[in-house]
Amino acid sequence: MRIAGVLTTLQAVAAFAFVAALLVRGTASDLGQRGTLSPVDLYGEAGYYAVLAAGVLAAGVGLLKGKHWARTPSLLLQLLLLGTAWYALGPSGRPLIALVIAAPAIAVLWFLFNREGREWSFHAQAAPDAD
Repeated sequence: MRIAGVLTTLQAVAAFAFVAALLVRGTASDLGQRGTLSPVDLYGEAGYYAVLAAGVLAAGVGLLKGKHWARTPSLLLQLLLLGTAWYALGPSGRPLIALVIAAPAIAVLWFLFNREGREWSFHAQAAPDAD
């Protein structure tokens, strides 16, 4: 679970880096020209992704601390990332980006579904006072 927590936390850090890039892009001088987003649009997008990244960070830290509630959000995130990787591989034609997205997602899923991960999860169902 700890390794899955580390990988999920690193995914949150990557999401926050994307948020920072959007904020920097929002301050660029060429914004507002034809065909580009306005700074307000970019700040709104950055805020949306910051909220999502905070949720991913909470799930990653939860896994690191051994909290059972963090397993389901982490699983859902990895499934969404696999869908994103599939799109990057197929219609977008970006296999390197697909690999960068899919590899950690598959690793986290493996850690959450291997024998130890299932035993850890079943322990939570058998003893609800464990958290």
